[in-house]
Amino acid sequence: MLNRVVLIGRLTRDPELRTTSTGKSVVSFSIAVQKRIKPQNPNDPDADFFRVTAWGQTAEFVSNYMSKGRLVAVDGRLETRKFVDNQGANREVVEVVADNVNGLDRPRDDAGDSGGASTGHSGGGGRANTNVAPSADEYDPFADN
Repeated sequence: MLNRVVLIGRLTRDPELRTTSTGKSVVSFSIAVQKRIKPQNPNDPDADFFRVTAWGQTAEFVSNYMSKGRLVAVDGRLETRKFVDNQGANREVVEVVADNVNGLDRPRDDAGDSGGASTGHSGGGGRANTNVAPSADEYDPFADN
């Protein structure tokens, strides 16, 4: 079976970096992906919006180098979560868990950009080549350590 998603779109808001109680970095952001065919009704949106989560070094890279409006390529998998909200209603969320996030454009404000920041990054667990994604058995966002 295969669960793979590749999206190219623009960040709709600045990424939000958090640290879990076990010390892992996790970032959340949303992207807008332009539809190939414009909707007939002008009131319908011309983009689809996706929630994205990234862990580890990928999370830190996104938090440090990506911001609202940046064009990014996201490579990952779909996951669903079910929960009960504050009003007691059952909710289900579908989100992309990113293995790799690449910046496809230059930041609008070049101050503080080191030039190579838009080349992308994937979590690598201390590998010398930071553009190599971890193998499936190395990645466990719910591990205790």
